[in-house]
Amino acid sequence: MPSFIDPLALLLASQPNEAISEAAQAMTSAEVQSVWDFVQKGGVMMIPIIVCSLVALTVIFERFISLRRSRIIPPLFLDGLKRELNGDLANPVRALKYCESNDAPVSRVFAAGLKRLSGPIEMVEKHIDEAGQRLVLTLRKNLRILSVIAAVAPLMGLLGTIFGMITAFQTVATSGEALGRTELLAEGIYQAMITTAAGLLVAIPALVFYHWLAAKVERLVMDIDEMTVDFVEEITRDRHAAKRPAITAAKSDESPEDAGATDGALATA
Repeated sequence: MPSFIDPLALLLASQPNEAISEAAQAMTSAEVQSVWDFVQKGGVMMIPIIVCSLVALTVIFERFISLRRSRIIPPLFLDGLKRELNGDLANPVRALKYCESNDAPVSRVFAAGLKRLSGPIEMVEKHIDEAGQRLVLTLRKNLRILSVIAAVAPLMGLLGTIFGMITAFQTVATSGEALGRTELLAEGIYQAMITTAAGLLVAIPALVFYHWLAAKVERLVMDIDEMTVDFVEEITRDRHAAKRPAITAAKSDESPEDAGATDGALATA
């Protein structure tokens, strides 16, 4: 009967015992046993990449808690403000105290307008707009950190890969037995690519969460802007409604002679 011989067995049999043991050690060293082993094989550049990942996680968690809609715009805030104001545009003290006692960021925007409520409507709009711009900066707090991490983490991974490649080629160049030993170069390249993978693993989630949180901020700002526009329009309507009775009363207090003189003056003009 014909006998079949394993080619791998023949190859291993033809190699010296030292070469076989070195190949087995290279295979063992290339295996990743745990996360800590993964970090160790990545080299020094894994340290800043890990720091970036921790900072990104902290920022994402903090912004996720801080940008809750119930915290930025309480559901019953506007109803409570209108109840405290109660159409009294000349004395908004109660409404202002209501805003100051409320911890929501939207209350600071309305408080800025209430402080100038006795002035022209343009002044009210200007102060509300300025307070809104300050609020946008507050809501976007720390988002730039996520953007920087998303841009820098892949570069740090690439730098770690370059360092690893330099080390791998240096090992091959200084080894007297490097000729025909591809495992020496392959192991160095394998370890060098770990930092690139780690950098991308940090950068991709950071970029996704940056855009998600930025879109959340834009939605909140649009809602606050809509609330303030409706509030200013309601104030304008109330002011016009308050002026009409005064104009009517002034006309009714005029005597017939004054009215006739006014009409004659208008006719002459």
